[in-house]
Amino acid sequence: MSKPRLRIIPLGGVSEIGKNMMVMEYEDDIIVIDAGLMFPSEEMLGIDLVIPDISYLLERREKIKGIIITHGHEDHVGALPYLLPQLNVPVYSTKLTHGLISVKLKERKALTGAELKVISPGEQLILGKFKVELFPVCHSIPDSVGLIIYTPVGTVVHSGDFKLDYTPVDSKPTDLSRLAQLGAQGVLLLLSDSTYAELPGYTPSERLVGETLDHIMADASGRVIVTTFSSLVSRIQQVIDAAAKHQRRVFIVGRSMSDTTRMALELGYLNAPDGILARLDELHGLPRNKIVFVTTGSQGEPTSALVRMANRDHRQLHIMRGDTVIISATPIPGNESLINRTVDSLFKQGAQVLYDKVAPVHVHGHASQEELKLLLNLVKPKFFMPIHGEYRHLSFHAKLAESVGISKDNSFVLEDGDILELSPQMAKITDKVSAGNVYVDGLSVGDVGSIVLRNRRMLSRDGIVVVIIALNRQTGKLVGRPDIVSRGFVDTRESKDMLDESRDAVARILDRGGTHPADWGFISTKVRDTLNKFYYERTRRRPMILPFMVKV
Repeated sequence: MSKPRLRIIPLGGVSEIGKNMMVMEYEDDIIVIDAGLMFPSEEMLGIDLVIPDISYLLERREKIKGIIITHGHEDHVGALPYLLPQLNVPVYSTKLTHGLISVKLKERKALTGAELKVISPGEQLILGKFKVELFPVCHSIPDSVGLIIYTPVGTVVHSGDFKLDYTPVDSKPTDLSRLAQLGAQGVLLLLSDSTYAELPGYTPSERLVGETLDHIMADASGRVIVTTFSSLVSRIQQVIDAAAKHQRRVFIVGRSMSDTTRMALELGYLNAPDGILARLDELHGLPRNKIVFVTTGSQGEPTSALVRMANRDHRQLHIMRGDTVIISATPIPGNESLINRTVDSLFKQGAQVLYDKVAPVHVHGHASQEELKLLLNLVKPKFFMPIHGEYRHLSFHAKLAESVGISKDNSFVLEDGDILELSPQMAKITDKVSAGNVYVDGLSVGDVGSIVLRNRRMLSRDGIVVVIIALNRQTGKLVGRPDIVSRGFVDTRESKDMLDESRDAVARILDRGGTHPADWGFISTKVRDTLNKFYYERTRRRPMILPFMVKV
């Protein structure tokens, strides 16, 4: 009888940036790594967030031993508030990540009975037939880890999001010696971060940003406003350190920034000298060159503090001429135009704006090509699977693996839902499970599907035409001419003649009916077809047509 194999199934995070979720399955045991969200692209009209499709897990819910989270970024934890109510399983993470998850669940009021467990790097977890060990990696958030997973068919290493920074702010570099040890013992499969696989060279150290912040605060004659992700705790620490050096006081602005900072201070991940952090009501009377604000809004989010300030819409704070604004973040793909609008607005109000194109105010948290090669050389895996990136990033990473001696046949570039099966000697992609997008729109999760989105796209492009048809209750015959109301299709005044003609066209097809009243479904389809053709011939546009019947 053939031996059972290890199955690796990405439900998100490969061939896309975001909604990371990896499933590992062996016989009757399943573990899940990460549960992230993705921000919607521009054509996803009205959608707030995108999360992975977990139908594969829901069907096998009793096999799931736990979810392990590598770090506290949205694209790794953001789906938990939506998934935990359906999948009541324990969630394992390091201390800071646990704090961030708790803040997130409290925000969404999804804490009900969630079993959150703290685990430290170096500790081992036994989850069914899997034994999992966490090792520290350096990323743009403290307490990030990679995973060593001992399975019955061999050892699997999951890098998590990582870079090799030898002088990180929280002084915990990636544990290369542990990886070298594993490499010497033999690793079956490496899953490694591909976000910056296109970038040659090395990712610069966080220390660079610290030095830049220090110079800016020394030279700025007015207030300094720093915006970054609320989860970028190491950046907040750098701002506090530079402010302390130049006797500036630090004001934390924005709810998510305040929640995260409070939690990180309590857990000891942020250190602030006495009297440095101040409340907004202490602002009065402070000289401008003694003030630093740390705020959200690095992605141009409309409700964030920085964007409200840029739009002159913030209750307490306004941009003043002479302010220096530092945007310490890389734009998430798709957010560029929002950020550019914010930057323009800040410049218009007399602020000096610094962002990564004009000053070294941010370094990203992912390994570049030389670091990726080093990891491959240390771990020496038999099989390799690039993760965390769009298809081109994964392909680049597979090429890098080839350049350091991993044969092409042993590298696997997957898409969401592909199943990679492994035995100690072989690996192959065998099948595919459903792994599409689940859309979060307001309070509804998964109710908005591709048909709703297609309708929204139609409405946004060509508008809507409502046809009101009055029929006699007894005979089913048309009473008077149909009424036509359009929105977002044509200017009703200018196109009055065309709309009148279309009313006549509807009246003609409805008058043709025989003695029996026609079925409403039939009438409605007929009206839709006639008007679709008529409007397309006249305008080359296809508005959404909604026939509406009134019986009189």
